[in-house]
Amino acid sequence: MSGTTPTVTTPMSRMAALARAELTLFGRSKGTLVAALFVPLVLPVSVAATAEEMDLAGAGLTVGAVVLPAAIGFSLLFAVYSALVGAFVARREELVLKRLRTGELRDAEILAGSALPAAATGLAQSLLLAAGCMVLLDMAAPSALHLAVLGLLLGLVMCTALAAVTASFTRTTESAQVTPMPLMLVSMMGSGMMFPLELFPDRLASFCELLPLTPVMTLVRGGFTGGLSASETLTALVTAVAWTAFAVFAVRRWFRWEPRH
Repeated sequence: MSGTTPTVTTPMSRMAALARAELTLFGRSKGTLVAALFVPLVLPVSVAATAEEMDLAGAGLTVGAVVLPAAIGFSLLFAVYSALVGAFVARREELVLKRLRTGELRDAEILAGSALPAAATGLAQSLLLAAGCMVLLDMAAPSALHLAVLGLLLGLVMCTALAAVTASFTRTTESAQVTPMPLMLVSMMGSGMMFPLELFPDRLASFCELLPLTPVMTLVRGGFTGGLSASETLTALVTAVAWTAFAVFAVRRWFRWEPRH
């Protein structure tokens, strides 16, 4: 008596299959593609022009030390965070997430698999931008590469989790174009992307250090300049991990798998 052997799947194979499907949908959204792929490539140019007018030497910084972390920050915000808010909301409203939960995929696998294309885009884009900044701005090789890599990886995980949190409170795909804006604007203005915190008043800088993307920018910049002390590194790591843990808790508590009514 013969029978068919059931196909054995693993979490990685299930997430890979979901990521391939999500990548196809990602490629069909022209608006998302433009925002994710091209906006982060353009914004660093404006930051470079602005940085040249700042008194960076007095703060011990260079144009490259400002532009490179900012470029990676823009990639995290546009290619990962904003893109994923739209993707999570769209899949929820189309009942895709609800159907996926009826199969073998676990909740964490659904979110991770759905996020893989955007995270991979953000990673590749960040590496490309870092290489471009080093060449065009005549920057030296990073003196503490492990800090830059750690900052980038923490940023990818954090932005993915924050995107899921934001999607939890986003009612429609149309509003998904608006709900990411508060965090994006606050991060661009207060996390050292548009303006280095070293140029801020001490009290304002201390407050901005607690923003979600600030520790990521701190670690990336410190990885290239080598100017982070052990205490500054520890503070940035603790802040980044705390925000990521809070976001994961919020997702587990409030993420919605079915359309909001």
